[in-house]
Amino acid sequence: MEHVQSCGDSRALDMLIQENFTRRPTVSSHLMDSALPAVAGTDVRVPLADGSSVPYANFDYAASAPCLLAVKEALDLAVPLYASVHRGAGRLSQLTTRAYEDARQTVRRFAGARRDDAVIFTRNTTDSMNLLASCVPLDTTVVVFESEHHANLLSWLHRHFVVRLPMPASAEEAVSAAASALSPGSLLVVTAASNVTGELWPVEELAAAAHARGARIAVDAAQLAPHRPMKMSTVDYVAFSGHKLYAPFGAGVLIGRGDWLAAADPYLRGGGASKLVGPDTVVWADDPQERHEAGSPNVLGALAISAACSALEAAGWPSLVAAEERLLARLRLGLSMVPGLRELSLWGPESPRVGIVSFVVDGWEARALAQTLSDHYGVGVRDGKMCAHNLVRHLHGGSDGSIVRASIGLGTTRAHVDRLVTALADLTAARAAA
Repeated sequence: MEHVQSCGDSRALDMLIQENFTRRPTVSSHLMDSALPAVAGTDVRVPLADGSSVPYANFDYAASAPCLLAVKEALDLAVPLYASVHRGAGRLSQLTTRAYEDARQTVRRFAGARRDDAVIFTRNTTDSMNLLASCVPLDTTVVVFESEHHANLLSWLHRHFVVRLPMPASAEEAVSAAASALSPGSLLVVTAASNVTGELWPVEELAAAAHARGARIAVDAAQLAPHRPMKMSTVDYVAFSGHKLYAPFGAGVLIGRGDWLAAADPYLRGGGASKLVGPDTVVWADDPQERHEAGSPNVLGALAISAACSALEAAGWPSLVAAEERLLARLRLGLSMVPGLRELSLWGPESPRVGIVSFVVDGWEARALAQTLSDHYGVGVRDGKMCAHNLVRHLHGGSDGSIVRASIGLGTTRAHVDRLVTALADLTAARAAA
Protein backbone atom coordinates (compact mmCIF):
# COMPACT_ATOMS: atom_id res chain seq x y z
CA MET A 1 0.00 0.00 0.00
CA GLU A 2 1.04 3.61 -0.54
CA HIS A 3 2.49 5.18 2.60
CA VAL A 4 2.45 8.95 3.08
CA GLN A 5 5.48 10.12 5.03
CA SER A 6 5.70 13.70 3.83
CA CYS A 7 4.48 15.35 7.01
CA GLY A 8 6.57 15.05 10.14
CA ASP A 9 8.95 12.57 11.68
CA SER A 10 7.99 8.88 11.58
CA ARG A 11 9.08 8.65 15.22
CA ALA A 12 6.38 11.14 16.12
CA LEU A 13 3.84 8.88 14.42
CA ASP A 14 5.16 5.92 16.38
CA MET A 15 4.60 7.85 19.60
CA LEU A 16 1.09 8.85 18.55
CA ILE A 17 0.22 5.25 17.72
CA GLN A 18 1.56 4.08 21.08
CA GLU A 19 -0.40 6.77 22.89
CA ASN A 20 -3.64 6.54 20.94
CA PHE A 21 -4.01 3.04 19.51
CA THR A 22 -2.38 0.85 22.14
CA ARG A 23 -3.72 -0.23 25.50
CA ARG A 24 -3.16 -3.31 27.60
CA PRO A 25 -5.97 -5.83 27.04
CA THR A 26 -8.68 -5.87 29.67
CA VAL A 27 -8.85 -9.22 31.42
CA SER A 28 -11.75 -10.93 33.09
CA SER A 29 -11.96 -11.45 36.84
CA HIS A 30 -15.02 -13.73 36.84
CA LEU A 31 -15.37 -15.61 33.59
CA MET A 32 -13.69 -18.78 32.35
CA ASP A 33 -10.34 -17.83 33.85
CA SER A 34 -9.15 -14.76 35.72
CA ALA A 35 -6.34 -14.09 33.24
CA LEU A 36 -8.40 -14.31 30.06
CA PRO A 37 -9.61 -11.37 27.96
CA ALA A 38 -13.00 -10.00 29.00
CA VAL A 39 -15.98 -9.54 26.71
CA ALA A 40 -18.67 -6.88 26.69
CA GLY A 41 -22.20 -7.70 27.72
CA THR A 42 -21.59 -10.14 30.57
CA ASP A 43 -23.95 -8.12 32.79
CA VAL A 44 -26.84 -8.06 30.30
CA ARG A 45 -30.09 -9.41 31.68
CA VAL A 46 -32.87 -10.81 29.51
CA PRO A 47 -36.59 -11.14 30.27
CA LEU A 48 -38.26 -14.50 30.83
CA ALA A 49 -41.79 -15.56 30.03
CA ASP A 50 -42.83 -15.29 33.68
CA GLY A 51 -41.88 -11.60 33.81
CA SER A 52 -38.61 -12.04 35.70
CA SER A 53 -35.16 -11.60 34.23
CA VAL A 54 -31.82 -13.40 34.42
CA PRO A 55 -28.25 -12.76 33.21
CA TYR A 56 -28.00 -13.91 29.62
CA ALA A 57 -26.24 -17.23 29.02
CA ASN A 58 -24.80 -16.90 25.52
CA PHE A 59 -24.14 -20.18 23.71
CA ASP A 60 -24.05 -18.71 20.20
CA TYR A 61 -20.38 -17.72 19.90
CA ALA A 62 -19.93 -19.76 16.73
CA ALA A 63 -22.35 -17.48 14.90
CA SER A 64 -20.98 -14.16 16.18
CA ALA A 65 -18.87 -13.60 19.26
CA PRO A 66 -19.40 -10.61 21.53
CA CYS A 67 -16.91 -7.76 21.47
CA LEU A 68 -13.79 -8.01 23.57
CA LEU A 69 -13.47 -5.08 25.96
CA ALA A 70 -9.92 -4.65 24.63
CA VAL A 71 -11.36 -4.23 21.13
CA LYS A 72 -13.95 -1.72 22.32
CA GLU A 73 -11.27 0.27 24.12
CA ALA A 74 -9.02 0.22 21.05
CA LEU A 75 -11.83 1.62 18.91
CA ASP A 76 -12.76 4.20 21.53
CA LEU A 77 -9.20 5.46 21.19
CA ALA A 78 -9.14 5.24 17.41
CA VAL A 79 -12.47 6.86 16.53
CA PRO A 80 -11.51 10.46 17.40
CA LEU A 81 -8.36 10.09 15.29
CA TYR A 82 -10.00 8.36 12.34
CA ALA A 83 -9.15 9.74 8.89
CA SER A 84 -8.63 8.54 5.32
CA VAL A 85 -5.80 6.13 4.63
CA HIS A 86 -2.94 5.89 2.14
CA ARG A 87 -3.13 9.19 0.31
CA GLY A 88 -3.81 11.89 2.86
CA ALA A 89 -1.04 14.33 3.81
CA GLY A 90 -2.67 15.41 7.06
CA ARG A 91 -1.38 14.23 10.39
CA LEU A 92 -4.46 12.13 11.23
CA SER A 93 -4.44 10.55 7.80
CA GLN A 94 -0.81 9.55 8.31
CA LEU A 95 -1.60 8.27 11.77
CA THR A 96 -4.58 6.22 10.58
CA THR A 97 -2.58 4.85 7.64
CA ARG A 98 0.19 3.68 9.95
CA ALA A 99 -2.32 2.12 12.32
CA TYR A 100 -4.09 0.34 9.45
CA GLU A 101 -0.86 -1.07 8.04
CA ASP A 102 0.32 -2.03 11.51
CA ALA A 103 -2.96 -3.90 11.89
CA ARG A 104 -2.11 -5.85 8.74
CA GLN A 105 1.20 -6.90 10.28
CA THR A 106 -0.44 -7.87 13.58
CA VAL A 107 -2.89 -10.09 11.72
CA ARG A 108 -0.03 -11.59 9.72
CA ARG A 109 1.79 -12.50 12.92
CA PHE A 110 -1.37 -13.86 14.55
CA ALA A 111 -1.96 -16.18 11.59
CA GLY A 112 1.66 -17.35 11.48
CA ALA A 113 1.85 -16.18 7.87
CA ARG A 114 4.94 -15.93 5.71
CA ARG A 115 6.61 -12.56 5.25
CA ASP A 116 5.64 -12.34 1.58
CA ASP A 117 2.01 -13.46 2.02
CA ALA A 118 -0.64 -10.95 1.01
CA VAL A 119 -2.94 -9.86 3.85
CA ILE A 120 -6.20 -8.52 2.39
CA PHE A 121 -8.95 -7.09 4.54
CA THR A 122 -12.44 -8.17 3.43
CA ARG A 123 -15.94 -8.16 4.89
CA ASN A 124 -15.96 -11.68 6.35
CA THR A 125 -14.92 -15.26 5.61
CA THR A 126 -17.52 -15.64 2.87
CA ASP A 127 -16.20 -12.52 1.17
CA SER A 128 -12.64 -13.82 1.51
CA MET A 129 -13.46 -17.16 -0.09
CA ASN A 130 -15.33 -15.48 -2.94
CA LEU A 131 -12.37 -13.15 -3.48
CA LEU A 132 -10.01 -16.10 -3.65
CA ALA A 133 -12.36 -17.96 -6.01
CA SER A 134 -12.29 -14.95 -8.35
CA CYS A 135 -8.48 -15.09 -8.42
CA VAL A 136 -7.82 -18.81 -8.83
CA PRO A 137 -7.02 -19.56 -12.50
CA LEU A 138 -10.09 -20.82 -14.35
CA ASP A 139 -8.43 -24.07 -15.40
CA THR A 140 -7.76 -25.02 -11.78
CA THR A 141 -9.51 -28.10 -10.44
CA VAL A 142 -10.95 -27.36 -7.01
CA VAL A 143 -11.40 -30.24 -4.56
CA VAL A 144 -13.88 -29.75 -1.72
CA PHE A 145 -15.72 -31.99 0.72
CA GLU A 146 -19.53 -32.08 0.77
CA SER A 147 -19.38 -31.39 4.50
CA GLU A 148 -18.17 -27.82 4.02
CA HIS A 149 -19.86 -24.64 5.19
CA HIS A 150 -21.62 -22.96 2.27
CA ALA A 151 -19.03 -20.17 2.23
CA ASN A 152 -16.44 -22.77 1.39
CA LEU A 153 -18.62 -24.87 -0.92
CA LEU A 154 -20.68 -22.47 -3.02
CA SER A 155 -17.93 -19.93 -3.72
CA TRP A 156 -16.38 -22.14 -6.38
CA LEU A 157 -19.29 -23.64 -8.26
CA HIS A 158 -19.83 -20.89 -10.84
CA ARG A 159 -16.19 -20.59 -11.96
CA HIS A 160 -14.28 -23.79 -11.58
CA PHE A 161 -14.39 -27.51 -12.22
CA VAL A 162 -15.16 -28.80 -8.74
CA VAL A 163 -14.54 -32.30 -7.42
CA ARG A 164 -16.93 -32.82 -4.52
CA LEU A 165 -15.78 -35.49 -2.10
CA PRO A 166 -18.27 -37.38 0.11
CA MET A 167 -18.31 -37.15 3.89
CA PRO A 168 -15.20 -38.90 5.21
CA ALA A 169 -15.73 -41.46 7.97
CA SER A 170 -12.52 -40.41 9.75
CA ALA A 171 -9.76 -37.83 9.64
CA GLU A 172 -7.51 -40.42 8.05
CA GLU A 173 -10.08 -41.09 5.35
CA ALA A 174 -10.28 -37.36 4.67
CA VAL A 175 -6.56 -37.23 3.98
CA SER A 176 -6.68 -40.34 1.81
CA ALA A 177 -9.66 -39.11 -0.22
CA ALA A 178 -8.11 -35.69 -0.78
CA ALA A 179 -4.79 -37.19 -1.80
CA SER A 180 -6.51 -39.38 -4.39
CA ALA A 181 -8.43 -36.45 -5.88
CA LEU A 182 -5.57 -33.95 -6.07
CA SER A 183 -3.27 -33.40 -9.02
CA PRO A 184 -0.55 -30.89 -9.93
CA GLY A 185 -1.98 -27.37 -10.02
CA SER A 186 -5.25 -28.24 -8.26
CA LEU A 187 -6.59 -26.60 -5.10
CA LEU A 188 -7.95 -28.29 -1.99
CA VAL A 189 -10.43 -26.15 -0.04
CA VAL A 190 -11.21 -27.32 3.48
CA THR A 191 -12.40 -26.15 6.86
CA ALA A 192 -10.11 -26.16 9.88
CA ALA A 193 -12.83 -26.66 12.49
CA SER A 194 -16.41 -27.64 11.75
CA ASN A 195 -18.99 -24.98 12.54
CA VAL A 196 -21.50 -27.80 13.15
CA THR A 197 -19.64 -30.29 15.35
CA GLY A 198 -16.52 -28.33 16.33
CA GLU A 199 -14.34 -31.19 15.13
CA LEU A 200 -10.82 -30.25 14.07
CA TRP A 201 -9.85 -31.31 10.57
CA PRO A 202 -6.32 -32.66 9.94
CA VAL A 203 -5.14 -29.51 8.18
CA GLU A 204 -1.41 -30.19 8.46
CA GLU A 205 -1.79 -33.68 7.02
CA LEU A 206 -4.07 -32.41 4.25
CA ALA A 207 -1.57 -29.67 3.43
CA ALA A 208 1.26 -32.18 3.24
CA ALA A 209 -0.80 -34.39 0.92
CA ALA A 210 -1.64 -31.43 -1.31
CA HIS A 211 1.91 -30.15 -1.55
CA ALA A 212 3.28 -33.64 -2.21
CA ARG A 213 1.08 -33.68 -5.34
CA GLY A 214 1.94 -30.19 -6.52
CA ALA A 215 -1.41 -28.80 -5.35
CA ARG A 216 -2.36 -25.95 -3.03
CA ILE A 217 -4.65 -25.76 -0.03
CA ALA A 218 -7.00 -22.99 1.14
CA VAL A 219 -8.37 -23.16 4.68
CA ASP A 220 -11.56 -21.72 6.13
CA ALA A 221 -10.37 -20.84 9.64
CA ALA A 222 -13.48 -18.97 10.78
CA GLN A 223 -14.07 -21.41 13.65
CA LEU A 224 -10.41 -22.12 14.32
CA ALA A 225 -9.11 -18.57 14.78
CA PRO A 226 -11.01 -17.81 18.04
CA HIS A 227 -10.07 -21.15 19.61
CA ARG A 228 -6.64 -22.33 18.49
CA PRO A 229 -3.37 -20.87 17.19
CA MET A 230 -3.01 -20.94 13.42
CA LYS A 231 -0.01 -22.38 11.56
CA MET A 232 -0.31 -20.64 8.25
CA SER A 233 3.18 -21.64 7.23
CA THR A 234 1.82 -25.09 6.35
CA VAL A 235 -0.99 -23.88 4.04
CA ASP A 236 -1.30 -21.57 1.05
CA TYR A 237 -4.39 -19.50 1.91
CA VAL A 238 -6.44 -18.90 5.02
CA ALA A 239 -9.61 -16.89 5.65
CA PHE A 240 -11.36 -15.85 8.85
CA SER A 241 -13.83 -13.27 10.19
CA GLY A 242 -13.56 -10.56 12.79
CA HIS A 243 -17.11 -11.11 14.05
CA LYS A 244 -16.22 -14.64 15.19
CA LEU A 245 -12.95 -13.37 16.70
CA TYR A 246 -14.54 -11.00 19.23
CA ALA A 247 -14.25 -8.08 16.79
CA PRO A 248 -17.78 -7.66 15.35
CA PHE A 249 -17.14 -4.60 13.18
CA GLY A 250 -17.65 -5.90 9.65
CA ALA A 251 -14.18 -6.99 8.60
CA GLY A 252 -12.56 -10.26 7.61
CA VAL A 253 -9.20 -11.39 6.26
CA LEU A 254 -7.77 -13.36 3.37
CA ILE A 255 -4.09 -14.25 3.73
CA GLY A 256 -1.98 -16.16 1.26
CA ARG A 257 0.40 -16.48 -1.63
CA GLY A 258 0.41 -13.43 -3.84
CA ASP A 259 0.91 -14.82 -7.34
CA TRP A 260 -2.70 -15.77 -8.14
CA LEU A 261 -3.96 -12.70 -6.32
CA ALA A 262 -1.64 -10.34 -8.21
CA ALA A 263 -2.43 -11.84 -11.61
CA ALA A 264 -6.23 -11.68 -11.31
CA ASP A 265 -8.50 -8.78 -12.11
CA PRO A 266 -9.49 -6.78 -9.03
CA TYR A 267 -12.25 -8.30 -6.93
CA LEU A 268 -13.78 -4.81 -6.87
CA ARG A 269 -12.99 -2.15 -9.45
CA GLY A 270 -12.50 1.36 -8.16
CA GLY A 271 -10.22 3.81 -6.45
CA GLY A 272 -7.07 2.33 -5.01
CA ALA A 273 -7.13 -0.77 -7.21
CA SER A 274 -5.53 1.04 -10.15
CA LYS A 275 -2.20 2.76 -10.59
CA LEU A 276 -3.00 4.45 -13.92
CA VAL A 277 -6.30 5.23 -15.64
CA GLY A 278 -6.48 6.64 -19.17
CA PRO A 279 -9.37 7.53 -21.45
CA ASP A 280 -9.66 3.93 -22.66
CA THR A 281 -7.23 1.98 -20.51
CA VAL A 282 -6.51 1.04 -16.94
CA VAL A 283 -3.39 -0.41 -15.36
CA TRP A 284 -4.18 -2.26 -12.16
CA ALA A 285 -2.01 -2.04 -9.07
CA ASP A 286 0.70 -4.68 -8.87
CA ASP A 287 0.43 -5.26 -5.13
CA PRO A 288 -2.44 -7.70 -4.46
CA GLN A 289 -3.36 -5.86 -1.26
CA GLU A 290 -3.94 -2.67 -3.23
CA ARG A 291 -5.51 -4.48 -6.17
CA HIS A 292 -8.19 -6.16 -4.07
CA GLU A 293 -8.93 -3.43 -1.51
CA ALA A 294 -10.62 -0.92 -3.82
CA GLY A 295 -12.50 1.96 -2.27
CA SER A 296 -12.18 3.23 1.28
CA PRO A 297 -11.43 0.21 3.45
CA ASN A 298 -13.10 -0.67 6.73
CA VAL A 299 -10.27 0.82 8.76
CA LEU A 300 -11.98 0.48 12.12
CA GLY A 301 -12.90 -3.13 11.33
CA ALA A 302 -9.25 -3.87 10.58
CA LEU A 303 -8.14 -2.17 13.80
CA ALA A 304 -10.72 -4.21 15.70
CA ILE A 305 -9.38 -7.49 14.31
CA SER A 306 -5.85 -6.40 15.16
CA ALA A 307 -6.84 -5.55 18.73
CA ALA A 308 -8.54 -8.94 19.11
CA CYS A 309 -5.48 -10.74 17.78
CA SER A 310 -3.24 -8.85 20.20
CA ALA A 311 -5.50 -9.59 23.16
CA LEU A 312 -5.64 -13.32 22.42
CA GLU A 313 -1.89 -13.49 21.90
CA ALA A 314 -1.30 -11.61 25.16
CA ALA A 315 -3.51 -14.06 27.04
CA GLY A 316 -1.52 -16.98 25.65
CA TRP A 317 -2.94 -19.91 23.74
CA PRO A 318 -2.14 -22.53 26.40
CA SER A 319 -4.33 -20.67 28.90
CA LEU A 320 -7.08 -20.04 26.37
CA VAL A 321 -7.20 -23.65 25.19
CA ALA A 322 -7.04 -25.12 28.70
CA ALA A 323 -9.88 -22.92 29.92
CA GLU A 324 -12.05 -23.79 26.94
CA GLU A 325 -11.38 -27.51 27.24
CA ARG A 326 -12.41 -27.50 30.90
CA LEU A 327 -15.72 -25.88 30.05
CA LEU A 328 -16.26 -28.03 26.98
CA ALA A 329 -15.67 -31.22 28.98
CA ARG A 330 -18.18 -30.05 31.59
CA LEU A 331 -20.73 -29.23 28.90
CA ARG A 332 -20.36 -32.51 27.03
CA LEU A 333 -20.49 -34.56 30.23
CA GLY A 334 -23.63 -32.77 31.30
CA LEU A 335 -25.29 -33.21 27.93
CA SER A 336 -24.44 -36.91 27.92
CA MET A 337 -26.59 -37.31 31.04
CA VAL A 338 -29.72 -35.75 29.52
CA PRO A 339 -32.17 -38.52 28.51
CA GLY A 340 -32.92 -38.61 24.80
CA LEU A 341 -30.18 -36.14 23.85
CA ARG A 342 -27.77 -37.19 21.11
CA GLU A 343 -24.59 -35.23 20.45
CA LEU A 344 -23.77 -35.05 16.75
CA SER A 345 -20.33 -35.94 15.44
CA LEU A 346 -18.81 -36.80 12.10
CA TRP A 347 -15.91 -38.81 13.48
CA GLY A 348 -17.02 -39.92 16.91
CA PRO A 349 -16.97 -38.54 20.45
CA GLU A 350 -13.21 -38.82 20.88
CA SER A 351 -12.25 -36.66 17.91
CA PRO A 352 -10.57 -33.40 18.96
CA ARG A 353 -12.74 -30.31 18.72
CA VAL A 354 -13.18 -26.67 19.64
CA GLY A 355 -15.96 -25.33 21.87
CA ILE A 356 -18.92 -26.27 19.69
CA VAL A 357 -21.50 -28.98 20.43
CA SER A 358 -24.54 -29.76 18.29
CA PHE A 359 -27.31 -32.11 19.30
CA VAL A 360 -30.87 -33.29 18.85
CA VAL A 361 -33.32 -34.24 21.60
CA ASP A 362 -36.00 -36.89 21.21
CA GLY A 363 -39.47 -35.40 21.00
CA TRP A 364 -38.26 -31.84 20.46
CA GLU A 365 -38.15 -29.86 17.25
CA ALA A 366 -34.96 -27.79 17.23
CA ARG A 367 -36.63 -24.41 16.93
CA ALA A 368 -39.12 -25.10 19.69
CA LEU A 369 -36.35 -26.28 22.00
CA ALA A 370 -34.19 -23.23 21.30
CA GLN A 371 -37.13 -20.88 21.84
CA THR A 372 -38.06 -22.57 25.11
CA LEU A 373 -34.49 -22.32 26.40
CA SER A 374 -34.57 -18.61 25.63
CA ASP A 375 -38.05 -17.84 26.98
CA HIS A 376 -37.83 -19.80 30.21
CA TYR A 377 -34.12 -20.01 31.06
CA GLY A 378 -32.41 -17.02 29.43
CA VAL A 379 -30.19 -19.36 27.39
CA GLY A 380 -29.28 -18.45 23.80
CA VAL A 381 -28.44 -21.34 21.49
CA ARG A 382 -28.50 -21.68 17.70
CA ASP A 383 -30.99 -23.82 15.79
CA GLY A 384 -31.19 -24.65 12.10
CA LYS A 385 -28.84 -26.15 9.54
CA MET A 386 -25.83 -23.94 10.26
CA CYS A 387 -25.19 -23.01 6.60
CA ALA A 388 -23.92 -26.57 6.17
CA HIS A 389 -27.00 -28.36 4.86
CA ASN A 390 -25.17 -31.40 3.49
CA LEU A 391 -23.38 -32.10 6.76
CA VAL A 392 -26.47 -31.56 8.92
CA ARG A 393 -28.50 -33.83 6.63
CA HIS A 394 -25.79 -36.50 6.95
CA LEU A 395 -25.70 -36.20 10.74
CA HIS A 396 -29.51 -36.29 10.78
CA GLY A 397 -29.54 -39.67 9.08
CA GLY A 398 -30.49 -38.28 5.67
CA SER A 399 -33.46 -36.18 6.75
CA ASP A 400 -33.73 -32.42 6.32
CA GLY A 401 -34.36 -31.67 9.98
CA SER A 402 -32.69 -28.94 12.01
CA ILE A 403 -30.35 -29.25 14.97
CA VAL A 404 -29.43 -27.26 18.08
CA ARG A 405 -25.91 -25.88 18.51
CA ALA A 406 -24.32 -24.68 21.76
CA SER A 407 -21.00 -22.88 21.34
CA ILE A 408 -18.83 -21.44 24.08
CA GLY A 409 -16.34 -18.62 24.28
CA LEU A 410 -14.54 -16.20 26.55
CA GLY A 411 -17.72 -15.02 28.26
CA THR A 412 -18.99 -18.51 29.09
CA THR A 413 -19.01 -19.56 32.73
CA ARG A 414 -19.53 -22.84 34.54
CA ALA A 415 -22.81 -21.40 35.80
CA HIS A 416 -23.93 -20.89 32.20
CA VAL A 417 -23.04 -24.49 31.34
CA ASP A 418 -24.89 -25.81 34.38
CA ARG A 419 -27.95 -23.71 33.57
CA LEU A 420 -28.13 -25.10 30.03
CA VAL A 421 -27.69 -28.69 31.17
CA THR A 422 -30.23 -28.31 33.99
CA ALA A 423 -32.73 -26.69 31.62
CA LEU A 424 -32.44 -29.54 29.14
CA ALA A 425 -32.79 -32.13 31.89
CA ASP A 426 -35.88 -30.33 33.24
CA LEU A 427 -37.48 -30.06 29.81
CA THR A 428 -36.91 -33.69 28.87
CA ALA A 429 -38.18 -34.88 32.26
CA ALA A 430 -41.29 -32.73 32.01
CA ARG A 431 -42.05 -34.01 28.53
CA ALA A 432 -41.50 -37.62 29.58
CA ALA A 433 -43.90 -37.15 32.50
CA ALA A 434 -46.59 -35.46 30.39
